[in-house]
Amino acid sequence: MPKYSAEIGAGFLTALLAFLLFRGVNVVPLLLALSLVGVLFFALRSKGQLAAAGGRRDATVKTSKPFSFDDIGGQDRAKVELIEALDFLVKHEEISKLGIRPLKGILLTGPPGTGKTLMAKAAAQYTDSVYLAASGSEFVEMYVGVGAGRIRDLFKDARKKAQKAGKKNAVIFIDEIDVIGGKRDGGQHREYDQTLNQLLTEMDGIHTNDAPRILIMAATNRKEMLDSALLRPGRFDRHIGVELPDKKGRLHILTIHAKNKPLDEAVSLDKIAEESFGFSGAQLESVLNEAAIYAMRESSESVRQEHLSMAIDKVMMGEKTDRESTKEERERVAIHELGHAIAAELVRPGSVSQVALSPRGGALGYVRHNPAQDHYLYTKDYLESQIMIALAGAAAEEMFYGGRSTGSKGDFDQALSIVRTMVECGLTEAGIVEDRMLTPDRWAQITGGVLEGLMARTKELLGSRRPLFEHSLAILIEKETLGGEQFRELLREEQLVGA
Repeated sequence: MPKYSAEIGAGFLTALLAFLLFRGVNVVPLLLALSLVGVLFFALRSKGQLAAAGGRRDATVKTSKPFSFDDIGGQDRAKVELIEALDFLVKHEEISKLGIRPLKGILLTGPPGTGKTLMAKAAAQYTDSVYLAASGSEFVEMYVGVGAGRIRDLFKDARKKAQKAGKKNAVIFIDEIDVIGGKRDGGQHREYDQTLNQLLTEMDGIHTNDAPRILIMAATNRKEMLDSALLRPGRFDRHIGVELPDKKGRLHILTIHAKNKPLDEAVSLDKIAEESFGFSGAQLESVLNEAAIYAMRESSESVRQEHLSMAIDKVMMGEKTDRESTKEERERVAIHELGHAIAAELVRPGSVSQVALSPRGGALGYVRHNPAQDHYLYTKDYLESQIMIALAGAAAEEMFYGGRSTGSKGDFDQALSIVRTMVECGLTEAGIVEDRMLTPDRWAQITGGVLEGLMARTKELLGSRRPLFEHSLAILIEKETLGGEQFRELLREEQLVGA
């Protein structure tokens, strides 16, 4: 009923006026009174909405916390490079003496979760600028011209807010810029092209001597997809890589996010930094948060080392599941995971952190590896050892059951990905070739040759370790987990007996 109250009221009023006119009553005074009441009603209503909106804006300003570069961990090189670029805004008078043209745009590139948005916020704080943020998807519309209009409004809003706040600079941050800044191919995406063209026009219209000065920052994890006109000097002048942190960076990030958490005295964040190779800043923050949740579940007053280890597993693979399996399945999964673990310790001693039989995420069991140091350059021997570790689960199943299971699918996908890397880097019998020139048959020949040879080496490596499998299997079935040191002790005992 409330949905149609306005229509009902209008109909009733019209009928009333018609009735009064029919009776010969002068309705002009009544119309004037109704008009006055309507004007007052809408004025009061608009005033209330503006006051509420103003209250919301004031609340946002009051509760917003300044964000500085000190609050960002693990990106020392990127921060130095960004601060140098921002000094063109901060030290405008100094650089003008040398004839340096201030930058108009800074592009942040790198994997998700590495802190690109945080660096844009810190840039606004460092330069004492008004900060406006938008996502590339906000400018995508089905109607031509709407996205371009929003780009214009964004730049106008930045100038107005900077003037109103008495700021000399404004920072506009566009996340996922590849959505609107992709390469133009002359297709039918006219709306995307118009939006990109408007962005290019606005950037060309930024005059570095104007007040307030506008700096546009953008982020993407797909730089190769961006249009060349967007990347040229005079638009996005600086391209700063915000990559995954190394061990030192991970430790810095963990230290920052651990400040508000009661860590146990025995906790070693250095060990957690080692075990979290390949984690982004967002994942490391999630590790500490999940560890605190585990502590709360156990009614613990502090976060202990085991909570952090469980949190790493959860971030990597997901939460433990209550999936029930038969005794035969559990034994097969245990044999499979022990194959991975034994192969890893034999080709790379000290690399196993934990062997687990508990289902987690989509896996029925898993082996968590503990790299001794971060690697960014890989040799052929190293990649072949990685493939052998991946194939060892299937090799162990063949040893004990005479065949494989569907549990090896993920391992084979990993092995195939490594073979592709070897081909692209010229580390196979094919030599230095362009992968696009290889036919499917040639790809199958190269891949099959590499994997069959390494599978034979893996079976030979594991074949003499059957007593270790049987001894470790009983413990893993009973306890569901084997720590890295415990597993290495079993391996040493088996080697002594064999000797």
